[in-house]
Amino acid sequence: MELDDVQALETEAGRAALEAAAALPDGDPLAAASALRARGFAPALAAAALTQAALRRRAATKFGADAAVMLFTRAGLEQATRAAVARRRAARLAAAGVRRVADLGCGVGADTIAFARAGLRVLAVDASAATAAVAEANVRALGLADSVLVETRDATEVPLDAVDAVFCDPARRTPGGRRVFDPRAYSPPWDFVTGLPGRVPHTVLKLAPGIDHALLPAGAEGEWVSVDGDVVEAAAWCGPLAAAPRRATVLRGTDAFELTGSGDERAPVGPACAHLYDPDGAVVRAHLVAELAAQLDGVLLDPTIAYITAASATPTPFGRRYEILDRLPIALKKLRAALRSLDVGSVQILKRGSAHNVEDLRRQLRLEGSRPATLALTRIAGEPAALLLTPADGPGGAAGR
Repeated sequence: MELDDVQALETEAGRAALEAAAALPDGDPLAAASALRARGFAPALAAAALTQAALRRRAATKFGADAAVMLFTRAGLEQATRAAVARRRAARLAAAGVRRVADLGCGVGADTIAFARAGLRVLAVDASAATAAVAEANVRALGLADSVLVETRDATEVPLDAVDAVFCDPARRTPGGRRVFDPRAYSPPWDFVTGLPGRVPHTVLKLAPGIDHALLPAGAEGEWVSVDGDVVEAAAWCGPLAAAPRRATVLRGTDAFELTGSGDERAPVGPACAHLYDPDGAVVRAHLVAELAAQLDGVLLDPTIAYITAASATPTPFGRRYEILDRLPIALKKLRAALRSLDVGSVQILKRGSAHNVEDLRRQLRLEGSRPATLALTRIAGEPAALLLTPADGPGGAAGR
């Protein structure tokens, strides 16, 4: 979306077009465009309003009811922090005594909104004039304009002497929308990003979940966050904000759970017991599998695989529990025969440390029975293995597939 589109949508005619677009059924876009033009809206305004209507529907999963009055860019929505994550981050900053925060790379304003609602004053900056205009429109729409100043500015040129905290969310996509995996290609530059804690000790960096632990600023707390089983981001909490070397934060519905540790521990290894635990992705990314194994009085099946096995069932929000029914042969023909002998007709396949392609294996098994089954492909003591499982009660959503 261009700056002209944002400005047009902020006019009285633009607001009317947005209202009209929201009332149309989510169906044929050509028919919707014709309907808006028939009501006298210019083609460009009608197109912009219909785009916003579609983005608002998608944004509801991240922003809830706020999405209905916000504006979005496609890239901004994809990269925006989920509201639940932003609220927890803002509350933690407020609890640390922060009162004024600079949001460098504010995007559509997800974190800016959360900061303002937590009682912080916010300097929100984005290098894109259109994106900054979207953020400013969202701040106004949610009644937060008195707490926020939005500027179109290069993050590297922003004076930070008037704030007591910095939040930086570097862009991890190219202008064409392609994901950037090398932090050295982030914008603003990685050297600038990692230099922020030296300028403002209370600094938080939002990073990709796949960030290498070795790249985190010295002394920072590395936090990995999952929402309903999906790992959505990592964050580096720097200076006085660092409360533990590593943290896994698991959000499920309205509940939040945290697991902390050094990230350097190694769990003991042992034979398969009665139960298998598949840790949440945030626990695995934070290198806290050993800490979880200790909570469960469990061991690893293999020193390089994040499956935990334990003799007793222990409720945990940090992974999904399965009961181990049997160890099956891993060779295709023998595995097929074993599953057929159990009258298995459909199979859920989990895997960690296995080279098998799940969909290919499912087709190759050619099962025709009447019973469902769950299979885990992994390694035990370095050897390929297949475990027959039954799901137990648990949070779900953490299984690797």
